[in-house]
Amino acid sequence: MKKKFKIHTLGCRTNQYESQAYTKQLNQLGYVEARENEPADICIVNTCTVTASADKSSKMKIKQYVSENPNALHFVTGCMVENEKKAVEEISPNIKVVSNLDKENLISHIFPNEENLPEFKIERFEAHTRAFLKVQDGCNSFCTYCVIPYVRGRSRSKSLDEILEEAKALIKNGYKEIVITGINVGDFDGNQKPALRLSDLIRQIDALEGLKRLRVSSIDPDEVDDDLADAIINGKNTCPSMHIVLQSGSNVVLKRMNRKYTVQMFLDTCEKLTSQNPDFTFTTDVIVGFPGESEKDFEESMQLIEDIKFAKVHMFPYSVRPRTRAALYEQVSKDIVFERKQRLLRHAEKMSFELREKFVGRVLSVLFESMDEKNPKLISGHTDNFLRVMTPKGNLRRNSIAQVELIENTPDGFLGKVVE
Repeated sequence: MKKKFKIHTLGCRTNQYESQAYTKQLNQLGYVEARENEPADICIVNTCTVTASADKSSKMKIKQYVSENPNALHFVTGCMVENEKKAVEEISPNIKVVSNLDKENLISHIFPNEENLPEFKIERFEAHTRAFLKVQDGCNSFCTYCVIPYVRGRSRSKSLDEILEEAKALIKNGYKEIVITGINVGDFDGNQKPALRLSDLIRQIDALEGLKRLRVSSIDPDEVDDDLADAIINGKNTCPSMHIVLQSGSNVVLKRMNRKYTVQMFLDTCEKLTSQNPDFTFTTDVIVGFPGESEKDFEESMQLIEDIKFAKVHMFPYSVRPRTRAALYEQVSKDIVFERKQRLLRHAEKMSFELREKFVGRVLSVLFESMDEKNPKLISGHTDNFLRVMTPKGNLRRNSIAQVELIENTPDGFLGKVVE
């Protein structure tokens, strides 16, 4: 009987990439993933510490794995362990903590005597139709609210050859969409001198045969220069949608956050892309209740959301992180944060609905990803500009692309029908 493993991943797409690499390594060593109620021989939790809630969820999953798999070897890595190593080790003597800076070598901690360990890279992305491809790690920005530079280290990039090799393997294994990801992808330099630019990487991956879609997962507005915009707008397979990080629509708050851009720079970046392609859409991150955020500051965020009309806003109530400067600032009351959170979510959903209205009746390409959670007769996916679409399942399959007429705009996305 083959030995079994369990891996639980919290947090960002970079963590998801890393956990997929562990899965590949363990598979090549003869292990199989345990089913939900099966005990495992090896358990790995890849933690997140971006918020206090992430810390709590990480600890709960570690305790669950220890309780349900008492005879397993337990390994914990990820951002949380850099701040909470002692607390994690106190959960059980069976836990070995692997530093976030050493996480790519985690499998060697499990098999210290194995001479021929599989490489830390991916060839597929289980249960996903889009594959996240990590090109960079770490961050040099030191925003006042963020602990990531302390727990992930300084920015460092993979080589171009290494990235292209992984991308080719993903395409060979049937992935139609690749998402470039990292902790701060705008810092990508190809680990070489002279440094490569992110635009160079985008053009190289975009040229790979068999690729249908290419996205950049998350980037700051000041990092979208003219060359990167050109690579995305004029690429063969690049998608007309980007996740450009906002965090606040107030220049006062952005300065206090130590962000490297202004509201006008954000607006100019969006204008640069939509002026060349009116169908271009944006998703973003917004922090609500940052220390010192006034009602005026908050209203400026609401106004910017109305001006841009994001396809999706990821909203985060501010969470105090140890070792950051913002932890020392005067905090906004929890009641005000909660109230602003609700207002912003409602407003963002309304603006997203308004954005979609202009696409009703259009025929767009949709990559189908999963069965719809609310209606098993529907299958859902996204257009290349990241609008969610649901259609009758019929003979459609996950990871297939079809032309779909967008019939009706609903709060959950479009209802559409496939155009034969």
